[in-house]
Amino acid sequence: MCSTSAQFSIPKRRNTSAVLDAFVHNLAAARIGATFNQYCEGGAADRDPATAAAVRRANLRAYLRAHAQAPVVAVAEAAGWRGARYSGIPLLSERLIDDAAGPYRRTSTAPGGFAEASASIVQEVLRAGGWVDAVLLWNVVPTHPAGSTPHSNRALRSAEVVAGQEFLLLLLDLVRPRHLVAIGRTAAAALPPGLGAVEVRHPAHGGATQCRTALKSLLCAWLGPRVAEVA
Repeated sequence: MCSTSAQFSIPKRRNTSAVLDAFVHNLAAARIGATFNQYCEGGAADRDPATAAAVRRANLRAYLRAHAQAPVVAVAEAAGWRGARYSGIPLLSERLIDDAAGPYRRTSTAPGGFAEASASIVQEVLRAGGWVDAVLLWNVVPTHPAGSTPHSNRALRSAEVVAGQEFLLLLLDLVRPRHLVAIGRTAAAALPPGLGAVEVRHPAHGGATQCRTALKSLLCAWLGPRVAEVA
């Protein structure tokens, strides 16, 4: 059953590719605490460290252009090393990118691309309901908080959350969605209360089923199922 919930009420406005491209350019130039900025840096398992960051910028530009009119924005915590670190797109693993079909390209040396569990769960919900184009995914901190090794994730630092919030709020001002979802406590705490974000459980650490159920329920209520049956 679909249920009703709060609505993100800032009115819609048209976006231009130039504005979104400038947003990506500024993100690539940013230093967000001690995080790894995959939009200007290369290394680790990058197929070509010299060009990988440019590919990820192109991926993000294409993603934002395609979702600039999305009625829903869903915000998670940070870029994970198995996800946006190599894809350049929030909550999208390289495993879900088809190099030959486009519009996105992989940047890692991993056969078939890396796969991130949290990204796979969220994408599974979007694809099952036909909501991929209607939901723009983002992270409070869009860059990768690497731990002791490049292929690890660590907890965010408060200063990094504050720095990431600037990009988050700017993106929301550019997109002006009707509905806003916070995936996890970190995202919920980073969003101003007045925006009316609805929190769902983060899929990590045993939260997969709760995340799937809650996210599906919200999107069903806001958008309706766009396929014959929502899995």
